[in-house]
Amino acid sequence: MRRPFASINRWGSYAGTTSESRTTINNGSVSVSSNASADDGALRILMVCSEAMPFAKAGGLGDAVSALCHGLRQLGHDVRLLLPRYGFIDLTTLEELPRPLGVPIGGQELWTAVYRGMLPDGLHGDTVTVYFLDYRQFFDRAGIYNTPGQPEYDDNPRRYALLCRAAFQLCRKLHWIPDILHAHDWPAALVPVYNRLLEAHSEFSFSRAVLSIHNIGYQGITARRQLDSLGLPAARIEESGLLFGEAINLLKGGITCADALVTVSPQHAIEITSPEHGFGLDALLRARQSRLEGIINGMDESVWDPRIDPLLPHHYGTDDPGNKARLKRTLQLEMGLAPRTDVPLLAMVSRLATQKGFHELCDHQRGALPRILEVLPVQIAILGSGDPRFEQRLRELSRLHPNLGLIVGYQERLAHLVQAGADFFLMPSRYEPCGLNQMYALRYGTIPIVSRTGGLVDSVDEFDPLNDSGDGFFIDTPTPWMIFDAVSRAVRLWHSDPEAVKRMRCRAMQRRFPIADTAAAYVNLYRRALSDR
Repeated sequence: MRRPFASINRWGSYAGTTSESRTTINNGSVSVSSNASADDGALRILMVCSEAMPFAKAGGLGDAVSALCHGLRQLGHDVRLLLPRYGFIDLTTLEELPRPLGVPIGGQELWTAVYRGMLPDGLHGDTVTVYFLDYRQFFDRAGIYNTPGQPEYDDNPRRYALLCRAAFQLCRKLHWIPDILHAHDWPAALVPVYNRLLEAHSEFSFSRAVLSIHNIGYQGITARRQLDSLGLPAARIEESGLLFGEAINLLKGGITCADALVTVSPQHAIEITSPEHGFGLDALLRARQSRLEGIINGMDESVWDPRIDPLLPHHYGTDDPGNKARLKRTLQLEMGLAPRTDVPLLAMVSRLATQKGFHELCDHQRGALPRILEVLPVQIAILGSGDPRFEQRLRELSRLHPNLGLIVGYQERLAHLVQAGADFFLMPSRYEPCGLNQMYALRYGTIPIVSRTGGLVDSVDEFDPLNDSGDGFFIDTPTPWMIFDAVSRAVRLWHSDPEAVKRMRCRAMQRRFPIADTAAAYVNLYRRALSDR
């Protein structure tokens, strides 16, 4: 059985500095002479992921990881983050660590530079160290998973296998062995596999691997011929859990080998054990259900707070909401909409994907969006990019309807302005593991209209006109008709009872999703994993 809390040198310097604890390996056995983490209650946690704000973001994963890092650090834990150094990340703000890092993988040793930076936090300063793996052949590209507008890179499994294997080599170089290796989604899912199959008798024999499933719809499925590039012994492939019919599945391997599993809301933890929402992994998740937990994402209020948001030209709060109307006008002008005060402004910030409900919105025959634009007294602003089919259809609709403003792409500043300036925020997702945009919308007094799924159920309270309670509207099933019906109810209330909308907005702005609570729940999960294997 693994002993909890073993760790080495908390300072994370390269070899040559003094270690606070000493690890000795003799004939495959490991002994640890001292243990700072156990003594002071602080944990050493390495986050391994493909995205983190403000460095790299393709969706909510980047926000969630950064917020969790800050929350854990504020609780006193030594949390660090490992990311790829993508081509768009500015090296001038980073420090290159001495000597390249050798990573044995796929029958060869790849040598890569490593850079160090800090994760910025507007409230508490730069408190989280970030390491960037700079293997340019794999990561010096225009996108994270794909070049914008193009299919995913063919070598993604090999790219992220290098990241996962490098996590162990980097910790050795730093003389800093984490108590927890926290992997996020399929790009980091080989971390639990390597920890169990390759590191069971190394310094990491005391480390626990936790896997967060942010979006089970993306699993890192690839051809079996890629197995050789992952660096696993052939005799242990079956044990790894990677095999998936005639393919390999990186997320399945991570789920099989992780010491603890977590998804990003309690409701979604239930949903993914069902055939409807498990995407082929429901049976495995049911088998590992005792290791599975749902913890709702928290919100980083150093980034998302309309009273102090540095990306907004005007600020407001529950006591002084007047500037929200000024921000609505600013948003209308930026989106090419007429600056009207007599209609509500409905907004979306989203990846343009089937999961997010864009088939139901954009379908040529039955789509909800054309009907909303034609029938309802409303303006709509959409910021996002993704599936070229949806991009093209939205461009067509924006040319036909002057009440639709569209910007294809993503700008962080504009995303904040959308949340602040809109009256309603639409999320008609087919499934939504957690969702952060509805939390941002609530905080900014922008009433959410959301599907009844996943974390949306856990974070939005349904409006009840009889009791004058609640802070959002639900789409019972994300069909075109149900989406239209929910938007109609919201627009009708805006026109018929503006005072009720103001009260809803006030209730929404008083909601809190503190990252400290989320971080504390993760710490409890980490400690159970450390004591339970």
